[in-house]
Amino acid sequence: MAERLASSEMQTVPRSESANASAHVGMAARIAALDWSKTGLGPRASWPANLKAAVGLILPAQAEIVLFWGAQFIAIYNDAYAPTIGEKHPRALGRSARENWEELWDDLEPLLRSVRETGETVVAKDRPFYIERHGYPETVYFDISYSPVRGDDESIDGVLCIVAETTSRVVAQRELARAQERLTQALSAGGMVGTFDWYIATDTFYSDAYFAEKFSVAPEKGEQGAPLSEYLASVHPDDVDRIQAAVDRTLATGERYAQQYRLLRGDGAVAWVDARGECLRDAYGEPSRFVGVVVDITSSRELQERQQLLLQEMNHRVKNLLAVFRGLIALSARSARSPQDMGESLTGRLDALTQAKELVRPALMGAENAQGEQTNVETLARTVLAPYDGSQTRFVVRGPDVPVGPKAVTSLALALHEIATNAAKYGALSSADGDVRIVWDVRGDLLHLDWEESGGPAIDAPPQAAGFGSALTRRSITGQLGGAIRYDWRRAGLKIEITIAVQALAE
Repeated sequence: MAERLASSEMQTVPRSESANASAHVGMAARIAALDWSKTGLGPRASWPANLKAAVGLILPAQAEIVLFWGAQFIAIYNDAYAPTIGEKHPRALGRSARENWEELWDDLEPLLRSVRETGETVVAKDRPFYIERHGYPETVYFDISYSPVRGDDESIDGVLCIVAETTSRVVAQRELARAQERLTQALSAGGMVGTFDWYIATDTFYSDAYFAEKFSVAPEKGEQGAPLSEYLASVHPDDVDRIQAAVDRTLATGERYAQQYRLLRGDGAVAWVDARGECLRDAYGEPSRFVGVVVDITSSRELQERQQLLLQEMNHRVKNLLAVFRGLIALSARSARSPQDMGESLTGRLDALTQAKELVRPALMGAENAQGEQTNVETLARTVLAPYDGSQTRFVVRGPDVPVGPKAVTSLALALHEIATNAAKYGALSSADGDVRIVWDVRGDLLHLDWEESGGPAIDAPPQAAGFGSALTRRSITGQLGGAIRYDWRRAGLKIEITIAVQALAE
């Protein structure tokens, strides 16, 4: 049957396909020349009809097909399949699968036996196989379809395996994925969000996958394209009108597009980006495409904002420091009995002020997370108050031992330092008869601390607006420590109530 089939193929295949026809003849000739009596299948004349039919089916096929017959899984395959097994061809023809595919038999045998024993077809995409077909081990990939070949009595006599090697595609896809990952990492490290290309007529916005994700758009839509509105949806509401106006201006005038704006992320975080682009026009001068790049500038914007805040803080502190110096000089002069006594008193107070400043220096320098030794509320309060009374007779400082960790110490010290500075400028510490009472206790998991002034100038009315020092105090207590602060402007003296979680203080 194989010889007749080969002869028929030679007669019907056009001249342009003679190479393929030659390949068919080549495999058919091998089958015809092989002494099958020495194989597990026996002489060809004794082959069952379903085996002959299966061989006649696979020989002319252009698909990669191998037939495994009988309990020993004797292999018969066509020319299209031969290259997939490399140096195993042609010796694999007419021999058992285990003999020729020994290195992957533990993987291949369960597949073949599953088809023989269940009669169900096994299908898989890009299935890996470990094989040694060129003298060295390698992992290759195939799309496979293993189907049963039944006899007249419905018994399963063989397994017909139609395969298509996909190794090159799988490797290329993995290389592409790795390249894309490297590109994404490089873009991220460099602050680059990615490139965009907006087709104006169809309102189709294309971008990198990372770009799309940054704008809270599904990454796959980057390549597929999406309306511009989907990308604008993540722009901060306060910036949308400005961005839209800038885009319209670029479309109308051709001027280059350059805008900085905020993005609202899904987790509520805000990111700053710098977008640059230009409008490309068609042969008629009409806007055709809008292309450009976007860079993440969140870190630089935060740095700028922090620098501005630090400049404000520095200006505020210089003024405060001068006011405190004047207060300390006046305080020392009132209590001194001689110039030498005043000098010693003032020096001691300046030394104490230096110690208090050291507690708040990490916060002012932007090192809120700086590590240090743990202290407690009492030590912290006495250190901050020490510059204003060397003997500390003007103060009541009382409460249980509450630890203050290295992260919280600068924030709490900064808050107490600001409160004490204001007291020295305007409140109880600006008067020789003034005093301050600081008491605290722990209720549940919260620290309750009261700062209470008396003996200072009478308070006629609360301040009309919060000063910068008050803003810093509130930011330290509420923003950095997650606590709460309340001011009670009593005529006899200011009272401040502070509440902070004990756990937050311990950090």
